[in-house]
Amino acid sequence: MTTALLVLGAYLLGAVPTGLFLIRLLHGVDLRRYGSGNVGATNVFRVAGLPLAVLVLLLDMAKGALPVLAAGRWAPTPGAAALAGAAAIAGHNWSIFLRLGGGKGIATTFGVLAALSPGAALIAALLWIAVVAATRYASLGSLLGIAAAPLVMWARGEPAAHLGFAGAALVFAVLKHRGNIARLRAGTELRVTDRRGSATDRPAGRA
Repeated sequence: MTTALLVLGAYLLGAVPTGLFLIRLLHGVDLRRYGSGNVGATNVFRVAGLPLAVLVLLLDMAKGALPVLAAGRWAPTPGAAALAGAAAIAGHNWSIFLRLGGGKGIATTFGVLAALSPGAALIAALLWIAVVAATRYASLGSLLGIAAAPLVMWARGEPAAHLGFAGAALVFAVLKHRGNIARLRAGTELRVTDRRGSATDRPAGRA
């Protein structure tokens, strides 16, 4: 029962679309109508700048870390922590508040990894930084960073539940990045530095 409540709470916490809410609160517009249309920190950076993007990044990471930390306190098993982390990512990706729409789940996944396996989180983050610095493609860095996590966990001899979580997180990431993968192959993917409209520009037809 405790694990079930943790999983439910993790999903609901993950489902809160922080980027969408903050842009709407501060700028009065729908983030989904700007840039890539995504509600995560990368698109917030494109349309509202670095400070707000960092805030959204930290909040989305917290959505992943807090359920894992809560599981460590109230249901201290690797399985409960892994389930809570996966539920938080699922909430972010398929939010009940957005009619099962949502973000790509990368920041939330990094939050889970930071609480569940700091070593894997560090390697994934360093790989993300290196790839994005070299290519300016956040999607490519995200996919490669998440793909590295199960390999690092396996090399470190972590519990099977952690490996199961990492595999599920990779599947989630690939599912949510199918469009990005197609655009990367076609050479039309947005780079981090590409800015198509900003939150201070109203879309055509809006007051």
